[in-house]
Amino acid sequence: MSGILEGKRILITGVLTESSIAFHTAKLAQEQGAEIILTAFPRPTLTERIARKLPKPTKVIELDVTNDEHLDRLADIVGEELGGLDGVVHSIGFAPQDALGGNFLNTPFESVATAMHVSAYSLKSLTMACLPLMQNGGSVVGLTFDAQFAWPQYDWMGPAKAALEATSRYMARDLGKQNIRCNLVSAGPLGSMAAKSIPGFSELASVWDDRSPLEWDLKDPEPAGRGVVALLSDWFPKTTGEIIHVDGGLHAIGA
Repeated sequence: MSGILEGKRILITGVLTESSIAFHTAKLAQEQGAEIILTAFPRPTLTERIARKLPKPTKVIELDVTNDEHLDRLADIVGEELGGLDGVVHSIGFAPQDALGGNFLNTPFESVATAMHVSAYSLKSLTMACLPLMQNGGSVVGLTFDAQFAWPQYDWMGPAKAALEATSRYMARDLGKQNIRCNLVSAGPLGSMAAKSIPGFSELASVWDDRSPLEWDLKDPEPAGRGVVALLSDWFPKTTGEIIHVDGGLHAIGA
């Protein structure tokens, strides 16, 4: 029996560690029949080393999503490697240290602007860079952390994720006529490199110990990766502008 991504060509960003959602998405995508290509910044060599742990070899491209030159050349490089694309995974987020950890009221705009550019606007810029390769439609999937609430220590990444979620909805509106779906997976907290950059992350993660209906494992990114792969597949052909929660059900619990 063939996998649910058989014959698909997928570009995946954000593979930094073996514990990341992006890595597990890449692994599952290959296991489900996809041909993938990875992007990395600022250390492509790190991603190349992690990529050796995937089931099949894959090319790694340097891509800074805030660099127009990198974005302008992306379609040519990916086109030479894969011929086209059926899916794009946006697993990119960054905020300077002074935008996190309880410093919300004192964060300068320059740091907020960086967080917004890298974490939210890049969904649009990455997708537009890949658009020439998606002539037959496809699926764009991003990763968010539920922006309905103010979380401990998360600070300006919260508004950045809210902007990401709004950006995804507008992209769904404007790209639907090209049969391109745009959805997000809202995952619970995981012990990834991104999480380790948040001061006081354990305080945020402890919310899941108390309130999640399903037991949540900070060390298991595979459920979120499965959610991404499902949205990349043809099993959600008429779903766009959606946020799928893979968070143990915590989003549904008031207290």
